[in-house]
Amino acid sequence: MNILMISDVYFPRVNGVSTSILTFRDELEAMGHRVTLIAPDYGAPAVRVPVREDWVMRIPSRRVPFDPEDRLMRWNVLMGLEGELARAAFDLVHIQTPFVAHYAGLRLARLLGVPCLESYHTFFEEYLYCYIRFAPKPLMRLLARTFSRSQCNRVDALISPSRAMRDELLAYGVRTPIHVIPTGIRRESAVRGDGVRFRARHGIGAGTPVMVYVGRVAFEKNIAFLLEVLSTVKKQVPDALLVIAGEGPARASLEAHARALGLAQDVRFVGYLDRRAELPHCYRAGNVFVFASRTETQGLVLLEAMALGVPVVSLAVMGTKDVLREGEGVLIAEDDVTDFAGKVERLLRDPVLRQSMGERAVAYAEEWSAASMAGQLARCYGALSAPKRRRIGGMSAVPGGEERE
Repeated sequence: MNILMISDVYFPRVNGVSTSILTFRDELEAMGHRVTLIAPDYGAPAVRVPVREDWVMRIPSRRVPFDPEDRLMRWNVLMGLEGELARAAFDLVHIQTPFVAHYAGLRLARLLGVPCLESYHTFFEEYLYCYIRFAPKPLMRLLARTFSRSQCNRVDALISPSRAMRDELLAYGVRTPIHVIPTGIRRESAVRGDGVRFRARHGIGAGTPVMVYVGRVAFEKNIAFLLEVLSTVKKQVPDALLVIAGEGPARASLEAHARALGLAQDVRFVGYLDRRAELPHCYRAGNVFVFASRTETQGLVLLEAMALGVPVVSLAVMGTKDVLREGEGVLIAEDDVTDFAGKVERLLRDPVLRQSMGERAVAYAEEWSAASMAGQLARCYGALSAPKRRRIGGMSAVPGGEERE
Protein backbone atom coordinates (compact mmCIF):
# COMPACT_ATOMS: atom_id res chain seq x y z
CA MET A 1 0.00 0.00 0.00
CA ASN A 2 0.98 3.62 -0.56
CA ILE A 3 0.23 5.61 2.61
CA LEU A 4 0.26 9.37 3.09
CA MET A 5 0.79 10.46 6.71
CA ILE A 6 0.52 14.07 7.84
CA SER A 7 1.53 15.45 11.24
CA ASP A 8 2.01 18.81 12.95
CA VAL A 9 5.04 17.35 14.78
CA TYR A 10 7.97 15.13 13.89
CA PHE A 11 11.66 14.94 14.72
CA PRO A 12 13.64 16.95 15.72
CA ARG A 13 10.59 17.63 17.94
CA VAL A 14 11.01 14.81 20.43
CA ASN A 15 7.79 13.37 21.83
CA GLY A 16 5.62 10.27 21.72
CA VAL A 17 3.95 11.22 18.44
CA SER A 18 7.31 11.49 16.64
CA THR A 19 8.39 8.15 18.10
CA SER A 20 5.14 6.47 17.12
CA ILE A 21 5.31 7.74 13.53
CA LEU A 22 8.90 6.55 13.04
CA THR A 23 8.28 3.19 14.70
CA PHE A 24 5.21 2.37 12.60
CA ARG A 25 6.80 3.69 9.43
CA ASP A 26 9.90 1.52 9.76
CA GLU A 27 7.84 -1.60 10.43
CA LEU A 28 5.40 -0.87 7.60
CA GLU A 29 8.29 -0.37 5.19
CA ALA A 30 9.78 -3.70 6.28
CA MET A 31 6.42 -5.29 5.38
CA GLY A 32 6.60 -3.83 1.86
CA HIS A 33 4.38 -0.78 2.29
CA ARG A 34 5.38 2.74 1.26
CA VAL A 35 4.93 5.69 3.64
CA THR A 36 5.27 9.40 2.87
CA LEU A 37 5.08 11.89 5.75
CA ILE A 38 4.18 15.57 5.53
CA ALA A 39 5.63 17.42 8.55
CA PRO A 40 6.90 20.88 9.54
CA ASP A 41 10.33 22.21 8.68
CA TYR A 42 11.96 23.23 11.96
CA GLY A 43 14.94 24.98 10.41
CA ALA A 44 18.27 24.15 12.02
CA PRO A 45 17.39 21.35 14.48
CA ALA A 46 18.35 21.86 18.10
CA VAL A 47 18.70 18.10 18.48
CA ARG A 48 20.23 15.80 15.88
CA VAL A 49 18.04 12.78 15.25
CA PRO A 50 19.61 10.15 12.98
CA VAL A 51 16.65 9.37 10.72
CA ARG A 52 16.50 9.26 6.93
CA GLU A 53 14.55 12.12 5.41
CA ASP A 54 13.90 10.78 1.90
CA TRP A 55 10.33 9.85 2.86
CA VAL A 56 9.51 13.16 4.63
CA MET A 57 8.11 16.24 2.87
CA ARG A 58 9.11 19.23 5.03
CA ILE A 59 6.69 22.16 4.90
CA PRO A 60 7.80 25.74 5.68
CA SER A 61 6.38 26.71 9.03
CA ARG A 62 6.17 29.53 11.54
CA ARG A 63 6.59 29.58 15.28
CA VAL A 64 3.65 29.00 17.59
CA PRO A 65 3.12 31.80 20.17
CA PHE A 66 4.13 30.75 23.69
CA ASP A 67 5.34 27.37 22.40
CA PRO A 68 8.99 27.44 21.31
CA GLU A 69 9.12 23.69 20.56
CA ASP A 70 6.39 23.51 17.91
CA ARG A 71 5.77 24.91 14.42
CA LEU A 72 2.65 25.72 12.41
CA MET A 73 2.79 24.50 8.81
CA ARG A 74 1.89 27.08 6.17
CA TRP A 75 -1.52 26.29 4.70
CA ASN A 76 -0.85 27.79 1.28
CA VAL A 77 2.23 25.61 0.82
CA LEU A 78 0.31 22.50 1.85
CA MET A 79 -2.47 23.23 -0.61
CA GLY A 80 0.12 23.84 -3.32
CA LEU A 81 1.06 20.16 -3.08
CA GLU A 82 -2.34 18.94 -4.24
CA GLY A 83 -1.30 18.25 -7.81
CA GLU A 84 1.93 16.48 -6.86
CA LEU A 85 0.16 14.30 -4.29
CA ALA A 86 -2.65 13.44 -6.70
CA ARG A 87 -0.09 11.98 -9.09
CA ALA A 88 1.44 9.80 -6.34
CA ALA A 89 -1.54 7.39 -6.22
CA PHE A 90 -1.91 7.11 -2.44
CA ASP A 91 -4.29 4.51 -1.04
CA LEU A 92 -5.23 6.42 2.11
CA VAL A 93 -4.40 9.39 4.34
CA HIS A 94 -3.35 8.88 7.98
CA ILE A 95 -3.60 12.03 10.12
CA GLN A 96 -1.41 12.03 13.24
CA THR A 97 -2.31 15.33 14.98
CA PRO A 98 -5.44 17.51 15.32
CA PHE A 99 -4.22 20.94 14.21
CA VAL A 100 -3.28 22.07 10.68
CA ALA A 101 -2.57 18.42 9.80
CA HIS A 102 -6.16 17.41 10.57
CA TYR A 103 -7.80 19.90 8.24
CA ALA A 104 -5.19 19.51 5.51
CA GLY A 105 -5.44 15.73 5.77
CA LEU A 106 -9.22 15.79 5.36
CA ARG A 107 -8.97 18.05 2.32
CA LEU A 108 -6.23 15.97 0.72
CA ALA A 109 -8.18 12.75 1.28
CA ARG A 110 -11.23 14.25 -0.44
CA LEU A 111 -9.05 15.48 -3.32
CA LEU A 112 -7.41 12.06 -3.73
CA GLY A 113 -10.69 10.17 -3.31
CA VAL A 114 -9.25 7.89 -0.61
CA PRO A 115 -10.22 7.00 2.99
CA CYS A 116 -8.90 9.05 5.88
CA LEU A 117 -8.08 7.83 9.38
CA GLU A 118 -6.59 9.59 12.38
CA SER A 119 -4.54 8.62 15.44
CA TYR A 120 -5.68 10.12 18.74
CA HIS A 121 -2.39 10.46 20.62
CA THR A 122 -3.14 13.06 23.30
CA PHE A 123 -5.68 13.21 26.14
CA PHE A 124 -6.56 16.87 25.54
CA GLU A 125 -9.25 16.92 28.22
CA GLU A 126 -6.53 16.91 30.90
CA TYR A 127 -3.73 18.35 28.79
CA LEU A 128 -5.26 21.77 28.03
CA TYR A 129 -5.84 22.73 31.64
CA CYS A 130 -2.14 22.33 32.39
CA TYR A 131 -1.39 25.24 30.04
CA ILE A 132 -4.50 27.44 30.17
CA ARG A 133 -4.81 27.68 33.93
CA PHE A 134 -6.72 30.96 33.95
CA ALA A 135 -9.81 29.24 32.49
CA PRO A 136 -12.13 27.05 34.61
CA LYS A 137 -11.20 23.39 34.33
CA PRO A 138 -14.81 22.25 33.57
CA LEU A 139 -14.91 24.72 30.66
CA MET A 140 -11.60 23.46 29.25
CA ARG A 141 -12.80 19.86 29.52
CA LEU A 142 -16.03 20.72 27.70
CA LEU A 143 -14.13 22.50 24.93
CA ALA A 144 -11.69 19.59 24.56
CA ARG A 145 -14.52 17.04 24.37
CA THR A 146 -16.49 19.10 21.86
CA PHE A 147 -13.40 19.72 19.72
CA SER A 148 -12.39 16.05 19.77
CA ARG A 149 -15.90 14.78 19.01
CA SER A 150 -16.22 17.13 16.03
CA GLN A 151 -12.86 16.13 14.55
CA CYS A 152 -13.12 12.41 15.22
CA ASN A 153 -16.55 12.12 13.60
CA ARG A 154 -15.22 13.53 10.32
CA VAL A 155 -12.77 10.69 9.57
CA ASP A 156 -13.41 7.13 8.42
CA ALA A 157 -11.60 5.40 11.30
CA LEU A 158 -9.63 6.21 14.44
CA ILE A 159 -6.52 4.68 16.00
CA SER A 160 -6.39 4.80 19.80
CA PRO A 161 -3.26 3.64 21.65
CA SER A 162 -5.30 2.26 24.57
CA ARG A 163 -8.71 0.98 25.56
CA ALA A 164 -9.00 3.70 28.20
CA MET A 165 -8.63 6.42 25.55
CA ARG A 166 -11.10 4.61 23.30
CA ASP A 167 -13.63 4.54 26.13
CA GLU A 168 -13.20 8.28 26.68
CA LEU A 169 -13.83 8.97 23.01
CA LEU A 170 -16.96 6.83 23.03
CA ALA A 171 -18.17 8.78 26.08
CA TYR A 172 -17.64 12.01 24.11
CA GLY A 173 -20.11 10.78 21.51
CA VAL A 174 -17.59 9.72 18.87
CA ARG A 175 -19.34 7.45 16.35
CA THR A 176 -16.36 6.68 14.12
CA PRO A 177 -15.06 3.08 14.50
CA ILE A 178 -12.04 2.98 16.81
CA HIS A 179 -9.11 0.55 16.55
CA VAL A 180 -7.00 0.08 19.68
CA ILE A 181 -3.43 -0.28 18.37
CA PRO A 182 -0.58 0.78 20.67
CA THR A 183 2.88 1.72 19.47
CA GLY A 184 5.12 -1.30 19.92
CA ILE A 185 8.73 -1.71 21.01
CA ARG A 186 11.34 -1.82 18.29
CA ARG A 187 14.05 -4.48 18.44
CA GLU A 188 16.86 -1.96 18.78
CA SER A 189 15.11 -0.58 21.88
CA ALA A 190 15.99 -3.84 23.60
CA VAL A 191 19.73 -3.43 22.99
CA ARG A 192 21.36 -3.48 26.39
CA GLY A 193 22.44 -0.05 27.54
CA ASP A 194 25.55 0.65 29.56
CA GLY A 195 24.39 2.15 32.85
CA VAL A 196 27.93 2.28 34.27
CA ARG A 197 29.03 4.41 31.34
CA PHE A 198 26.11 6.82 31.80
CA ARG A 199 26.76 7.16 35.53
CA ALA A 200 30.44 7.87 34.95
CA ARG A 201 29.66 10.50 32.34
CA HIS A 202 27.28 12.32 34.69
CA GLY A 203 29.30 11.98 37.86
CA ILE A 204 26.98 9.47 39.53
CA GLY A 205 28.57 6.91 41.83
CA ALA A 206 28.36 3.24 40.89
CA GLY A 207 26.56 2.41 44.14
CA THR A 208 24.19 5.41 44.20
CA PRO A 209 20.49 4.41 44.25
CA VAL A 210 19.04 6.02 41.10
CA MET A 211 15.46 6.70 40.05
CA VAL A 212 15.03 7.55 36.36
CA TYR A 213 12.29 9.42 34.50
CA VAL A 214 12.31 9.73 30.69
CA GLY A 215 9.86 11.91 28.76
CA ARG A 216 8.83 15.46 28.10
CA VAL A 217 9.49 17.80 31.01
CA ALA A 218 5.94 19.11 30.84
CA PHE A 219 3.34 20.00 33.46
CA GLU A 220 0.93 17.23 32.45
CA LYS A 221 3.64 14.61 33.15
CA ASN A 222 3.23 15.18 36.92
CA ILE A 223 6.98 15.31 37.54
CA ALA A 224 6.48 17.55 40.58
CA PHE A 225 4.88 14.50 42.20
CA LEU A 226 8.11 12.56 41.58
CA LEU A 227 10.09 15.29 43.33
CA GLU A 228 7.85 14.87 46.36
CA VAL A 229 8.40 11.12 46.13
CA LEU A 230 12.18 11.62 46.06
CA SER A 231 11.97 13.84 49.13
CA THR A 232 10.12 11.08 50.98
CA VAL A 233 12.40 8.30 49.70
CA LYS A 234 15.49 10.12 50.95
CA LYS A 235 14.27 9.80 54.52
CA GLN A 236 14.97 6.06 54.24
CA VAL A 237 17.51 6.04 51.39
CA PRO A 238 19.52 9.24 51.99
CA ASP A 239 21.77 8.96 48.94
CA ALA A 240 18.92 8.42 46.43
CA LEU A 241 19.05 10.45 43.22
CA LEU A 242 16.50 11.28 40.50
CA VAL A 243 17.60 11.57 36.86
CA ILE A 244 15.20 13.42 34.54
CA ALA A 245 15.86 12.92 30.81
CA GLY A 246 13.99 15.25 28.51
CA GLU A 247 13.16 18.91 27.95
CA GLY A 248 10.00 20.95 28.05
CA PRO A 249 8.17 23.98 29.40
CA ALA A 250 8.07 22.79 33.03
CA ARG A 251 11.82 22.54 33.55
CA ALA A 252 12.36 25.95 35.18
CA SER A 253 9.39 25.40 37.50
CA LEU A 254 10.64 21.95 38.47
CA GLU A 255 14.16 23.19 39.12
CA ALA A 256 12.72 25.82 41.46
CA HIS A 257 10.55 23.19 43.17
CA ALA A 258 13.59 20.94 43.68
CA ARG A 259 15.47 23.81 45.29
CA ALA A 260 12.51 24.55 47.56
CA LEU A 261 12.51 20.91 48.69
CA GLY A 262 16.27 20.99 49.32
CA LEU A 263 16.86 18.57 46.43
CA ALA A 264 18.92 20.75 44.11
CA GLN A 265 21.89 18.36 44.34
CA ASP A 266 19.73 15.24 44.19
CA VAL A 267 17.96 15.84 40.86
CA ARG A 268 19.86 15.68 37.58
CA PHE A 269 18.24 17.26 34.52
CA VAL A 270 20.18 15.72 31.61
CA GLY A 271 18.10 17.12 28.74
CA TYR A 272 17.17 15.39 25.50
CA LEU A 273 19.14 12.22 24.75
CA ASP A 274 19.64 10.56 21.38
CA ARG A 275 17.23 7.61 21.32
CA ARG A 276 19.71 5.12 19.93
CA ALA A 277 23.10 6.39 21.07
CA GLU A 278 22.37 7.67 24.60
CA LEU A 279 18.89 6.90 25.89
CA PRO A 280 19.40 3.14 26.48
CA HIS A 281 22.36 3.97 28.75
CA CYS A 282 20.19 6.38 30.74
CA TYR A 283 17.48 3.77 31.30
CA ARG A 284 20.06 1.21 32.40
CA ALA A 285 21.64 3.66 34.84
CA GLY A 286 18.46 3.50 36.89
CA ASN A 287 17.72 1.05 39.68
CA VAL A 288 14.06 1.86 39.13
CA PHE A 289 12.09 3.72 36.47
CA VAL A 290 9.42 6.06 37.87
CA PHE A 291 6.35 7.44 36.11
CA ALA A 292 3.43 9.42 37.50
CA SER A 293 1.61 10.94 34.53
CA ARG A 294 -2.20 10.92 34.75
CA THR A 295 -2.77 11.91 31.11
CA GLU A 296 -0.94 9.28 29.03
CA THR A 297 -2.77 7.63 26.18
CA GLN A 298 -0.19 4.82 26.32
CA GLY A 299 3.13 5.50 28.07
CA LEU A 300 5.65 4.01 25.65
CA VAL A 301 8.60 4.86 27.92
CA LEU A 302 7.33 2.29 30.41
CA LEU A 303 7.75 -0.48 27.86
CA GLU A 304 11.14 0.88 26.80
CA ALA A 305 12.36 0.73 30.39
CA MET A 306 11.03 -2.81 30.82
CA ALA A 307 12.60 -3.97 27.57
CA LEU A 308 15.95 -2.93 29.04
CA GLY A 309 15.33 -4.85 32.25
CA VAL A 310 14.63 -1.85 34.49
CA PRO A 311 11.85 -2.44 37.05
CA VAL A 312 9.10 0.18 37.13
CA VAL A 313 7.06 1.97 39.79
CA SER A 314 4.16 3.84 38.23
CA LEU A 315 0.63 5.06 38.54
CA ALA A 316 -1.83 3.13 36.37
CA VAL A 317 -4.11 5.83 34.99
CA MET A 318 -5.63 6.20 31.51
CA GLY A 319 -3.49 4.47 28.88
CA THR A 320 -0.92 3.15 31.34
CA LYS A 321 -3.61 0.79 32.68
CA ASP A 322 -3.32 -1.12 29.39
CA VAL A 323 0.47 -1.23 29.49
CA LEU A 324 1.03 -2.18 33.12
CA ARG A 325 0.34 -5.53 34.78
CA GLU A 326 1.13 -5.82 38.48
CA GLY A 327 4.16 -8.05 39.11
CA GLU A 328 5.17 -8.16 35.44
CA GLY A 329 8.17 -5.91 35.93
CA VAL A 330 6.17 -3.21 37.71
CA LEU A 331 4.87 -2.23 41.11
CA ILE A 332 1.70 -0.21 40.55
CA ALA A 333 1.41 2.61 43.05
CA GLU A 334 -1.56 4.55 44.33
CA ASP A 335 -1.82 8.25 43.50
CA ASP A 336 -0.26 9.00 46.86
CA VAL A 337 3.29 10.14 47.62
CA THR A 338 3.72 7.85 50.63
CA ASP A 339 2.54 4.72 48.81
CA PHE A 340 4.59 5.50 45.70
CA ALA A 341 7.71 6.26 47.75
CA GLY A 342 7.30 3.06 49.74
CA LYS A 343 7.37 0.96 46.58
CA VAL A 344 10.41 2.83 45.26
CA GLU A 345 12.22 2.30 48.59
CA ARG A 346 11.40 -1.41 48.49
CA LEU A 347 13.11 -1.78 45.11
CA LEU A 348 16.08 0.43 45.95
CA ARG A 349 16.80 -1.56 49.11
CA ASP A 350 16.28 -5.06 47.69
CA PRO A 351 18.69 -6.03 44.86
CA VAL A 352 17.23 -9.55 44.61
CA LEU A 353 13.75 -8.16 44.00
CA ARG A 354 15.14 -5.69 41.44
CA GLN A 355 16.85 -8.50 39.58
CA SER A 356 13.79 -10.76 39.45
CA MET A 357 11.47 -7.91 38.46
CA GLY A 358 13.90 -6.78 35.77
CA GLU A 359 13.92 -10.26 34.24
CA ARG A 360 10.11 -10.38 34.26
CA ALA A 361 10.01 -6.90 32.71
CA VAL A 362 12.08 -8.04 29.72
CA ALA A 363 9.82 -11.03 29.10
CA TYR A 364 6.69 -8.90 29.39
CA ALA A 365 7.95 -6.19 27.01
CA GLU A 366 8.51 -8.83 24.33
CA GLU A 367 4.72 -9.19 24.05
CA TRP A 368 4.53 -5.63 22.73
CA SER A 369 6.61 -5.94 19.57
CA ALA A 370 6.49 -3.12 17.01
CA ALA A 371 6.15 -5.64 14.19
CA SER A 372 3.01 -7.13 15.71
CA MET A 373 1.38 -3.74 16.24
CA ALA A 374 2.32 -2.59 12.73
CA GLY A 375 0.71 -5.76 11.37
CA GLN A 376 -2.53 -4.79 13.08
CA LEU A 377 -2.29 -1.30 11.58
CA ALA A 378 -1.62 -2.71 8.10
CA ARG A 379 -4.73 -4.90 8.35
CA CYS A 380 -6.72 -1.84 9.38
CA TYR A 381 -5.39 0.02 6.34
CA GLY A 382 -6.27 -2.87 4.06
CA ALA A 383 -9.83 -3.19 5.29
CA LEU A 384 -10.38 0.57 5.16
CA SER A 385 -9.16 0.95 1.59
CA ALA A 386 -10.94 -2.16 0.28
CA PRO A 387 -13.66 -1.41 -2.30
CA LYS A 388 -17.01 -0.42 -0.80
CA ARG A 389 -15.62 -0.69 2.74
CA ARG A 390 -15.03 2.84 3.96
CA ARG A 391 -15.99 2.21 7.60
CA ILE A 392 -14.93 -0.80 9.67
CA GLY A 393 -15.27 -2.16 13.19
CA GLY A 394 -12.67 -1.53 15.86
CA MET A 395 -10.32 -4.14 17.20
CA SER A 396 -7.95 -4.34 20.13
CA ALA A 397 -4.32 -5.10 19.48
CA VAL A 398 -3.51 -5.01 23.19
CA PRO A 399 -1.90 -8.30 24.31
CA GLY A 400 -4.63 -10.38 25.85
CA GLY A 401 -7.28 -7.99 24.52
CA GLU A 402 -10.41 -8.78 22.58
CA GLU A 403 -12.20 -7.25 19.61
CA ARG A 404 -14.53 -4.45 20.64
CA GLU A 405 -16.72 -1.91 18.92
